[in-house]
Amino acid sequence: MNSTNIKVLKNPKEWKEAFPVMKQLRTHLDENSFLQLVQEAVGKEGYQLAALYDNEKVVAVTGFMPMITLYNGRSIWVCDLVTDEENRSKGYGKKLLNFVHQWAKENGFGIVSLSSGLQRGEAHRFYKDKMEYDKVSYVFLRSLDIN
Repeated sequence: MNSTNIKVLKNPKEWKEAFPVMKQLRTHLDENSFLQLVQEAVGKEGYQLAALYDNEKVVAVTGFMPMITLYNGRSIWVCDLVTDEENRSKGYGKKLLNFVHQWAKENGFGIVSLSSGLQRGEAHRFYKDKMEYDKVSYVFLRSLDIN
């Protein structure tokens, strides 16, 4: 019998456990840069990193943070959501996103939003069909030379 639980990860040792799954989404990161970015995001942005464990093994990870904008007011931004490729279609992503929804409600945030890469058609269907998200905008990005 499978035993699953979700845990907010609080320190570098726990964050490190989540890295192999997160790496499947954030392929450009190595472990050190991942740990540094999580540390900074937790300290400056209120970022939360949570993992879903199946029989004590991390099988899905989400990162999210509170935001206050004129567009959404008090909301939660889901920065990252990934299920281990060998464990997809088992409902883990839905459980994690529902965890974020509950966290948001308990902390006074009435909106949860996210972006998803244009190439991620399966993820888009998941957000729209299974999680009842609305597509309300496009996200634009411009890289700046800061050197």
